[in-house]
Amino acid sequence: MSKALSEQSTLYLDGRRVGVRFIRNHMARRIILRLDQSTESTEDGVVVTLPTRTSVQQGLDLVHDKSDWVLKRIDSLAPRVTLSNGAVVPLGGVSHVIRHAAAMRGLVQINEQQIYVPGGIEHLERRVKDWFKGEAKDRIQLKVRDKVSFLGCKPGRITIRDTKSRWGSCSHNGNLSFSWRLVMAPENVLDYVVAHEVSHLVEHNHGAKFWHLVSCLTENLADSREWLKCHGEGLHRIG
Repeated sequence: MSKALSEQSTLYLDGRRVGVRFIRNHMARRIILRLDQSTESTEDGVVVTLPTRTSVQQGLDLVHDKSDWVLKRIDSLAPRVTLSNGAVVPLGGVSHVIRHAAAMRGLVQINEQQIYVPGGIEHLERRVKDWFKGEAKDRIQLKVRDKVSFLGCKPGRITIRDTKSRWGSCSHNGNLSFSWRLVMAPENVLDYVVAHEVSHLVEHNHGAKFWHLVSCLTENLADSREWLKCHGEGLHRIG
């Protein structure tokens, strides 16, 4: 079992600020170093997993020793994009510009690849994220409905989350869960993930029958999987 420590540090590697977060894991046999890509992180950095008897200083020493690796991995990350006025964000794989519309009343609106956000500027980021989540829910629910109708099965509850480890999941009782960030991906990618999880309502494995079902529900499987592999990480850097 892992347990977060209170110790957090900021190091300067080759003149660059790098955040360090520590996790204590009694199952670990050695220090483990990885990039910190949690959605809660406010700066790029690393997570250091420490065995029970290993000191924080030993973890810091390893970060210094592996500074070249750390900086190269951080440089390989997609840029962070804040949900702020003027920011360019994807919707369905198409770039849109966020526009604060203080004088506008009502809900968030889209017009000619512009996302117009009413209300106070201090609420803009939250309103944009809430709108994306709502848009994701509407689009995903529609796709689920169409695909289960084709298969002749019935899903459980459909939830929209901000998951990091997977884009979608299907529980043993048929509940479906999806990342809201999928709405930013191209349409065929969103369609593929929904088809993948809906197929698990019938086939609870990744065997030949499962993939045959997926291919019946969506097109361009290979292209969609490759897109997620190449660009999925970048979606988690938005907002």
